[in-house]
Amino acid sequence: MMVTVRSLGLTGITGYEVSVECFLSGGLPGFDVVGLPDAAVKESRERVRAAVKNCGAKFPVSRITVNLAPARVRKEGTVYDLPILLGILAAAEEISPLPQGAAFLGELSLSGALRPVTGVLPMALTAARLGIDTLYVPEANAAEATLADGLTVYGVTDVRQLIAHLKGEQVMTPAPRWTPGHQDRPLPDFADVMGQENVKRALEIAAAGGHNVLLVGSPGAGKSMLARRLPSILTDMTRAEALQTTEIYSVAGMTDPRHPLVDTRPFRSPHHTASTVSLSGGGGIPRPGEISLAHNGVLFLDELPEFSKAALETLRQPLEDGFVTITRASGSLTLPSRFMLVCAMNPCKCGWYGHPSGRCRCSPRDVRRYHARVSGPLLDRMEVIQLSSYTDEEKLQIAKQHLLPKQRKKHGLKPSQLRVSDDAIREIITLYTRESGVRVLERNLAAVCRKTAKRIALGECKSVQLRAGSVANYLGPARFEPEHVYAQDEVGLVRGLAWTSVGGEVLDVEAAVLDGTGKLELTGNLGDVMKESAQAAVTYIRSRAQMLGIDPEFYKK
Repeated sequence: MMVTVRSLGLTGITGYEVSVECFLSGGLPGFDVVGLPDAAVKESRERVRAAVKNCGAKFPVSRITVNLAPARVRKEGTVYDLPILLGILAAAEEISPLPQGAAFLGELSLSGALRPVTGVLPMALTAARLGIDTLYVPEANAAEATLADGLTVYGVTDVRQLIAHLKGEQVMTPAPRWTPGHQDRPLPDFADVMGQENVKRALEIAAAGGHNVLLVGSPGAGKSMLARRLPSILTDMTRAEALQTTEIYSVAGMTDPRHPLVDTRPFRSPHHTASTVSLSGGGGIPRPGEISLAHNGVLFLDELPEFSKAALETLRQPLEDGFVTITRASGSLTLPSRFMLVCAMNPCKCGWYGHPSGRCRCSPRDVRRYHARVSGPLLDRMEVIQLSSYTDEEKLQIAKQHLLPKQRKKHGLKPSQLRVSDDAIREIITLYTRESGVRVLERNLAAVCRKTAKRIALGECKSVQLRAGSVANYLGPARFEPEHVYAQDEVGLVRGLAWTSVGGEVLDVEAAVLDGTGKLELTGNLGDVMKESAQAAVTYIRSRAQMLGIDPEFYKK
């Protein structure tokens, strides 16, 4: 006797119908599965045999042949366990014929319990388009399957329950249609960002127009923080966008059974060691990559020049077309990949180019080589946004409203146990930090909280009031000296102003003329441009010596 059971399969993120044909014949007992099955499908024979026996049914002692049609398409995964089991039982007349308008899918355990499978939503949407009115899925996948309109979905716990339902002994209740409730995981809020008003305005415009952006700034300037809060200002997803994004996540096995619909803009941030395949998708069994998982959302690439060149170049075509086509010997696969690309990078490899501390040792050639890691065609597809440093006043407000409350809570301190005056915070900013962001400032506040908690725990005090002048008791001697204006003019000393990536800087330019051969000696870790400026200044003085009333040969004496 032959029985056909309707099921479903996946090609990429697209479902298709699979007819599971089970035939029992005489001869030596055997169990064959044909129809281009992979290893996981072939292993279903052992799972089905054990599940039939453990659910109280009788496994037929016959030659069993199972065909998965269409036979030209390779069948993958464990989704066919349940339809194979039902087909064998129906062919052996252990259960009554199955309803024609129903489809079955699910993985079996040896005990007969059903385990969840991936890709349920695209298969459910395909079932609805094919006119299938009832779908039986593992209980953990039921909520996801109800997202497809026009289907009656049953969540099955184990084979015993399903057989009792099919026999009419114990009728199951259809799964209720899933509806979104309260969002338990709110997105990081763009309104939390303090300062950087020009950058925030640029990102708002980019979000409105869907432009790709490249954020360039020193470590701690807020590049990653701004990027992670970008989805909170994007428009809400439509029902169609949410379903298409959920299909991708369902195939990747990344949906939440409690909240199966991806109704917030995705934010994907792969590490810079990500391979080309992990970004674009593919593999032996083609699966969506990061650019498809970021569909209808944001793809954030931090430390952009550290990504491999081959991986970055794979982004060019999807950025233009909104989809990626993966071609393998077994066939080709097209996946959607319309996303907003947000990248971040430092001004140089060490990250401290232009920092007043002089920590950067990168030559102009090194900086150019670092920037050249990102190709011109990729840069042409992005808007470059330069991030400046926070002002001292912005750092003060960030410390008061965010950093200090965060560190107090982390160290178990109440606001009444540690009060820090504004002047004390300004002293920490001026004498203990020299940065574009607030990372070092947060570490210093953490040190203050840690020592305060220790003093309270030892019974030395009940609370601490940190004021200006007492900061050294908690952080030690000052690490930087404050800038000051000389009370009187000095011969050979000129005060200049310079711009750096972390803010303005005061430069003391000292000059002295000594007897010698006229050679110009320059010190102070000057760049090539500043060296040329010094040479140009000497040349100018020599050319205007008579007008200035000095000896043209002054530099030789």
